[in-house]
Formats: sequence, structure tokens, C-alpha cells
Amino acid sequence: MGIVHHGTYISYFEVGRVEYMRRRGLNYTSWTEMGFHLPVVEAYVRYRRSVRFDELVVIETRLTELSRVKVRFEYRLLRPADDSSEEVLAEGYTLLASVGQDHVPRRLPAEAEAVLMGPEVAETIPELPRVVASR
Repeated sequence: MGIVHHGTYISYFEVGRVEYMRRRGLNYTSWTEMGFHLPVVEAYVRYRRSVRFDELVVIETRLTELSRVKVRFEYRLLRPADDSSEEVLAEGYTLLASVGQDHVPRRLPAEAEAVLMGPEVAETIPELPRVVASR
């Protein structure tokens, strides 16, 4: 049909979340070195428009909740338009739980909270972070 499978949108959200953390100086290895993981425990997608294969899309990611053991990110998947506007293709959220190596809930370390709430680190920001739609 020439459009991206509905389950792929969650993968795009993951790309946005990983990029959000990377822009603050953390990569996944950094999380595991601190002794914890952030598995997704809930996900929601509201589909607005279809994404077509090989289409350039933008993922907007915001941290909207941070508690002792929960982190919530909200996302907007956008299609850039020629006139500087953007069309919303999908929006949603993921809720993550902080767990230790044993997969038992564990309080987020203070340094992780500070990084998540902190500003982007300028030298790690690429000019235009975009994703090309694929299966």
C-alpha cells in the first residue's frame, strides 16, 4: 500500500526518546553503567495521517513527567511542508519505569534526573534530526 505499518510508529517514538537522551549527553550504555534500565510499560499512539515509505519525517519529543520511578515522554510525528509549516502525522506517549539489573522498580539516580531535566548539550546536536520512514 506504500504506507508505513502502524506498529512502526512506536519505533519512531523510540528514536525520538533515544535522541532526546543523547542530546543531553546520555546514551543507553550510560544508563546501564548506572545500574538501571527504562523499559516501556505503557504506549499510546493517535494516528492522524499515514506516513509513506521513504518519506522524511520529524519526531518531536518532550519529557512530560518525571517521578521517582516513572518517566513519561510525549511525541509528535510531523511531515515538514514547503511553507515552513508541519502536518501532524501521529502523536502519543510512552511511560517508562526505572528498574535495576534485577528488573525490580528502582528510584532514578539523582544524576539521571538532572540530565533528563537539563538542557541539550550543544555539541551533540546535529543540524536537522530527521527520520526516513521505513518498515
